Amino acid sequence: MEIMIPYLLALLLLPLSLIFILRKRDSSSKTLPPGTSGWPLLGENMEFALLGPQKFIKDRMEKYSPEVFQTSIMGEKMAFFCGAQGNKFLFSSENKLLTSWWPQSMKKALLFPEFVESSLKEVSALKRSFLHDILKPEALKQYIPLMDAMAREHLDENWDSNRVVKVFPLSKKYTFDLACRLFMSLVDPEEIKRLADPFTLVTNGMFSMPIDLPGTAYNRAIKGGKMVRDELMRIITQRRKELTENQETEGRDLLSKMLLVTNEDGQFMSEMEISNNIIGMLVASFETTSSAVTSVLKYLAELPHVYDEVYREQMAIAKSKGAEDLLTWEDIEKMKYSWNAARESLRLTPPAQGSFRETITDFTYAGFTIPKGWKTFWSVHSTHKNPKYFSDPEKFDPSRFEGSGPAPFTFVPFGGGPRMCPGKEYARLEVLVFMHNVVKRFKLEKDIPDEKIVFHASPVPVYGLPVRLLPHGN
Repeated sequence: MEIMIPYLLALLLLPLSLIFILRKRDSSSKTLPPGTSGWPLLGENMEFALLGPQKFIKDRMEKYSPEVFQTSIMGEKMAFFCGAQGNKFLFSSENKLLTSWWPQSMKKALLFPEFVESSLKEVSALKRSFLHDILKPEALKQYIPLMDAMAREHLDENWDSNRVVKVFPLSKKYTFDLACRLFMSLVDPEEIKRLADPFTLVTNGMFSMPIDLPGTAYNRAIKGGKMVRDELMRIITQRRKELTENQETEGRDLLSKMLLVTNEDGQFMSEMEISNNIIGMLVASFETTSSAVTSVLKYLAELPHVYDEVYREQMAIAKSKGAEDLLTWEDIEKMKYSWNAARESLRLTPPAQGSFRETITDFTYAGFTIPKGWKTFWSVHSTHKNPKYFSDPEKFDPSRFEGSGPAPFTFVPFGGGPRMCPGKEYARLEVLVFMHNVVKRFKLEKDIPDEKIVFHASPVPVYGLPVRLLPHGN
């Protein structure tokens, strides 16, 4: 009997072996995108970090394919879609072939542990139409005077008494203070600081190497995320109590509106769900907008002819108003050259690098199969500096945006399709209001002419972009 056991095992295992062989043959029959998975476990994380996203993508487009290539980043098999056609394909395939996805490391830093394994749709529990309603131009018009007043106050307190300022950290302070005021009506500096300090730990570390050991940036991001969530839960719980006691039915800010709105199931959102949404809004309005403001001011300091044109436009608006009059929507609409200059800055130094998706079914693109479960990534860097779409791509030229502007799906700092950044208009207003107030007071000169830009979550000047302030008339 014992002699028969090996033969019996062979008979039992034969069907499994055949299944494995057939599956392997089926897998090998699929033509996957060209590329490499890099090192075992590490993938191409090191190459991506060392080269930076722009060179990483450019090199692989040249080596493998200008349409789509594969890599392995953050422990995931990933297809990078390139060019205007790649952008168009991903933007138009939302919820058909793809769904939203965040890296696990990012979710662990930002979300409650209970939500880390959930889909992004489950995390938000908020109708996307709600965000579009509160962030559309008609709704944002009322915020412009407050943005202007806060910009003036910020410059009074942090710029006027200094000969040299560091633009990036001050931009971060302004954008975070403004977000706290508009989203949650927070005005107490200490209360804002209790959110701002740990939030900076989160944004500094959530895209770092996900090693959760004491002293690492990722470990600090996870600790900072818990502190942010604890503080938000305190604020949200207090606001819900106030709304109930006062029997309020209209929200005075984003937080109150979230507490009063129902989700897709007709239920009020929980405090944790609201916290998730506010964190998402803070991430979107803080890091990327701060980077955008910084880049715009960098180019204004580097390019006197661009600065002079922006200055002329902004001073014409200022002179049409009383000294104490705040900006209005009509004023913003007159800032055409300034916005073209800002868009050219967004093209050359885009604050957001792109976005992840997850495939929900096998599909074919450009002759290659993208298997179900793979992650995808579209990136600004496959088009923004591509001479195929922008002639002399390294040149700063705001005139590119006159008339009909760039070809569709080539200029994508805010994404596109149904998941285009809902905060696009908010960012436009914030950048233009800040530009107006800075150039109205100062001419700028870079203190470190050759300061390098490094990539964290967004492009960051190594020394914070110190600039000399030259008040007009001096």
